[in-house]
Amino acid sequence: MQKSPQVTEPQSPGSDSDGIDQVHDQRIVIPTKFVSIADSLEKREHSRFITSQIPTDLSIQVQEITFNVHKYPLVSKCGYIGQLELQPSISNYGYNINLENFPGGSETFEIILKFCYGLPLDLNPNNIASIRCASEFLEMTEEFEDGNLISKTEAFLTFVVLCSWKDTITVLKSCEALSPWAENLQIVRRCCDSLAWKASRKNSSTGDAVHEEGWWFDDIAILRIDHFRRIITAIRAKGTTPEIIGKCIMRYAERWLPGMDMEIEGVRGYGHGKNELQFSICSQKEEGGIAHSKEQKAIIESLISMLPPQQEAVSCKFLLQMLKMAMVYSATPALISELEKRVGMMLEDASVNDLLIPSYKNFDKGKLTNSPEQCTMHDIDVVQRIVEYFLMHEQQQQQQQQKSGKCNIKNVRTCHDGLYRAIDTYLKTNRSLSEHDRRRLCKVMNCEKLSLDACMHAAQNDRLPLRTIVQVLLSEQLKMREEMLDKNGNTSEPEGNQSSTNMEIKTMKTELENMKTKMEALQSDYSGLQQEYGKLSNKPKNASGWAFSWRKIKNSFHTKLDGDETGDGQQRPNPARRRSFKRRSSIS
Repeated sequence: MQKSPQVTEPQSPGSDSDGIDQVHDQRIVIPTKFVSIADSLEKREHSRFITSQIPTDLSIQVQEITFNVHKYPLVSKCGYIGQLELQPSISNYGYNINLENFPGGSETFEIILKFCYGLPLDLNPNNIASIRCASEFLEMTEEFEDGNLISKTEAFLTFVVLCSWKDTITVLKSCEALSPWAENLQIVRRCCDSLAWKASRKNSSTGDAVHEEGWWFDDIAILRIDHFRRIITAIRAKGTTPEIIGKCIMRYAERWLPGMDMEIEGVRGYGHGKNELQFSICSQKEEGGIAHSKEQKAIIESLISMLPPQQEAVSCKFLLQMLKMAMVYSATPALISELEKRVGMMLEDASVNDLLIPSYKNFDKGKLTNSPEQCTMHDIDVVQRIVEYFLMHEQQQQQQQQKSGKCNIKNVRTCHDGLYRAIDTYLKTNRSLSEHDRRRLCKVMNCEKLSLDACMHAAQNDRLPLRTIVQVLLSEQLKMREEMLDKNGNTSEPEGNQSSTNMEIKTMKTELENMKTKMEALQSDYSGLQQEYGKLSNKPKNASGWAFSWRKIKNSFHTKLDGDETGDGQQRPNPARRRSFKRRSSIS
């Protein structure tokens, strides 16, 4: 808040009959002749004149308006003007002052001038903020007069404005043109706190009408983004639910981001329709110019940063709409990545139409590209990242459920056979996937939830990564053991056979430990093969030899297991177990 008055230097000294040039700690009493004679303020095109029989001796320039007034009424109440070393000017036998950066402009100074002359003062929610800032600029404190303008405006703000919801909204809206005075005088903070307190009450009411939840959304949606953010921060600190805050943010976005409602229908956009879509996106950015684009970008980034972290706060559709707008106006990459992660966590709620995100790679240049490589209708990379975040989120949920022993409603599926068929179909279609990508894809599937038939098929599926095949074999072994234990538990056996059953259980546990050891050895061999394959990656690849090595590993794995099961040093299993192992051997 800088005050930069310009006082015209005189070319020759003038006379000052009353001898009052400065005001220090002494109060000045206005002569009665100024109060009684100054009945009105005459307005002309670029000037204002006090109607009085006494000639004016002070000219004050505020913006494009010149005020011809008397010096003493202003000096007696305005400490700032009294501190200026006023010197007479030859041009009009008075003084010239230019008040630059005056809060509220010429209209506010005209109201203050009336107050200095004792004319009727009209305070209302539309002008109270500017008058309060202007009175601070002019230092109209109690030091110069009891009941000066600073105290009057403060009383009006506290006891009239802040008690009314609508008046507080009006004052806060008027503060947008009074920076930084309104901020430094705490007018913005007091208004935001008052609005937040009223909005956070469960049974809020203005007047006699009690409003329902969300009655205040439209009122604060008219405010500037920085004031809106302060209100949301204050409301959140008072314990308002994330759903209410999310709905308010969505309402604000609907008002200030009209392009969010634009949707792409199905196959529309191919051929000429696609160029029309590109042109519409480019025109949105150029419609309001650079200033409008910066304002839209600031709104988008602020709204994204204000979103509550809870998933139930906003819908997945709204997040995807914000993602599209953020890409159009080149928002911060970190915020775009945060939106992608949040969409990935709620991907099951998204529709296909919402995921049709246009490609904005070449729109910043404002050119319509015709190259097949650059003219991609939709941004595939964004959708791919969203799906990856979704898979990561699902995996984290499964790990947490395994630790806590709790089951989520989304993951109540007891059988993953359908998921295995979907993965197998995808691998058939995309045979060029690397081992790393296939392994990531198969992490979605839980081998323990596969049926015995699916395990048999998966054990012989060369398209699956080796680690998944090993997991399937282990899962199959466990299922066969559980099946045998269930049969032994449901069948009434003599007490003499209990000892043999216990021995069989111990033998199966030993075999399971051996299988785990051999699986570790097999994984070590597989890592060695990967290293050798990496060394030979620059040489011509032999696909048939690689497939032959793959089958050889699997066959050797089954051969080792069968050899251990029929070894001399271990107890031979009963016929039922031998039939089950033969069945498993036939799988390979």
